[in-house]
Amino acid sequence: MKRSEVIEARKRAAKMLADAGIVITPEEAENLEVADFGLGRLEKEGLEIVVYVNNDRYCAKELVLFPYQTCPEHKHPPVEGRPGKQETFRCRKGIVYLYVPGEPVASPKAKPPSEYYTVFHEIVLRPGEQYTLPPETLHWFQAGPEGAIVSEFSSPSVDEADIFTDPNVKRLPVIED
Repeated sequence: MKRSEVIEARKRAAKMLADAGIVITPEEAENLEVADFGLGRLEKEGLEIVVYVNNDRYCAKELVLFPYQTCPEHKHPPVEGRPGKQETFRCRKGIVYLYVPGEPVASPKAKPPSEYYTVFHEIVLRPGEQYTLPPETLHWFQAGPEGAIVSEFSSPSVDEADIFTDPNVKRLPVIED
């Protein structure tokens, strides 16, 4: 991903947060993570993240998704003797289509952007609704037409340990000048 793409995505995500009435500091806006997962398709498969806190006890983030943007299918494995990350997603703005193991929905509302999506039990989150994922649960999610903002509350996050279904995913962003 080019630095100019990262800067533009940060501005766009910060504006979405401001429009939703979610205040972030200038430092948080400057450090907002833009993840294209090494796939080079940020608009289709990507995520913009504000990390408020991530320590050895808990983690809190804002996840910003542009319209129809998808966070690729993954799970959070045990790390250093601790169970995998447990996370609660609370929708703040927009609609989020979350997919987990279970009875697949006949007509998913989200469109998987590649062949690397395997779970299709659909959970629809609207503003004020939330869902908790147990550790090691395979999942993926996609924003609706307006994009979405999701608050994530979880046990400690070790993003580099996440296991993705797509073998081409690189969780930590590589930024080129």
